[in-house]
Amino acid sequence: MAKRRVLLTLAIVFLAFSVIGNADAGRGKVSLPEPLLGEDGLHKQSWFSDSFLNLKEDVEEAKSENKRFVIIWEQRGCPYCKRTHEVNFRIPKIVDYIKDNFVMVQLNLWGSREVTDFDGEVLTEKRLAEKWGVRFTPTIQFFPDDVKKIGSRPGNKAELVRVPGYFKPFHFFMLFQYINIRSNEKEPNFQRYLIAEGTKIRDEKGIDTQKLLWSDELLID
Repeated sequence: MAKRRVLLTLAIVFLAFSVIGNADAGRGKVSLPEPLLGEDGLHKQSWFSDSFLNLKEDVEEAKSENKRFVIIWEQRGCPYCKRTHEVNFRIPKIVDYIKDNFVMVQLNLWGSREVTDFDGEVLTEKRLAEKWGVRFTPTIQFFPDDVKKIGSRPGNKAELVRVPGYFKPFHFFMLFQYINIRSNEKEPNFQRYLIAEGTKIRDEKGIDTQKLLWSDELLID
C-alpha cells in the first residue's frame, strides 16, 4: 500500500512538471485570445498604453517604469496589421517581453486624434503621419529612452529605428530584443544582428535556420 502511495505521488509530481514544461514550451505558440476590433477598424490590445498622446510625456512615463517607448502605426483594413495581431500578439513570449520592457502606443494612419509631437507641434494622427513620412502599415518606431536625447526634434528626426511591414515572430521578437538590450548602439544594421543571432541559435540548439526564421511559432526558449 505504501509503495502504491509512493508511485502515485511520483506520478503526480511527474504530471505537474510535465504540465509546467508543456506550458513553458507553449509560450512560443499562438495561444492568446483573438484581438478585438475597435470602432476605428483597428485591432486592439488591452496592454496598449492608454495615452494622452503627448509623446514627450509618453517617453517620460516609459522611463519612470524602466521601459522604452514604441509607436505602432496601423490602419483600417490593413492585412498585415491583422496578421501582427492574430499571430505575433497572440504568442505569450512576445507579448510578455513587450509588456515587461516597452510602453507601446497605437496610432491610426488616418486618425483624427490630436497628438503632441516631441517638438511641441499639435496635429492629428493623419497629419503627424504625413509629417513623419509614415506611409505603410504596420510601421513600428522606437525612440530614445530619455527626452533629453530627443530635445526639440520631431519624431521622425528623433527615432532610433523604424520598421515598416510585417515581421514573422522570430524577426519580430528579435527586433524588440535588439532595442531593449541596446544592440542597436553596437550594430546599427538590424539585418546583420538578426543573422548573427539566428546563426548562434542554430548552432547552439540545432534548429534549422529557415524553420526558425519563417515559422509562425517562436521557436526559441
